[in-house]
Amino acid sequence: MSIRHITLSDAQSLADLITQVENDSDYMLFEPGERQTSAEAQFKRIEAIQKEDHSAIIVAEQNNRLIGFVMAIGGAAKRNRHSVYLVAGILKEHRGQGSGTMLFEELDRWAREQDIHRLELTAVIHNHAGIALYKKRISKLKAPKNIRS
Repeated sequence: MSIRHITLSDAQSLADLITQVENDSDYMLFEPGERQTSAEAQFKRIEAIQKEDHSAIIVAEQNNRLIGFVMAIGGAAKRNRHSVYLVAGILKEHRGQGSGTMLFEELDRWAREQDIHRLELTAVIHNHAGIALYKKRISKLKAPKNIRS
């Protein structure tokens, strides 16, 4: 498995991944079939995110197939440029195998590089696996030297 930042050539794979994750999860914002995503729409999203310093899409790939993602959408105002909102998804058959941990490790590395020290996400309280992953990552994070705990 590899963890990397998205490229424009991943647009169709990202569209397929998002669709499958939404179809297989009770915890994503959109219900199965509620949103139609296309390679063209994802291409535009990737292109826009790549132009922003404080946004990123990080993907997990196995056997030339995207199996998970974390999107970090950065704040546009001066007062929230240190903050990103997160959306994450992993294919059902790949959950619990370390891809989420690896995605969030790369997210942490990238966020520190971008001087981002606030990561925000929303989780359904019944999403026990997701919450366990988030708590696991939080326990490993250390505040930057210029931030007091």
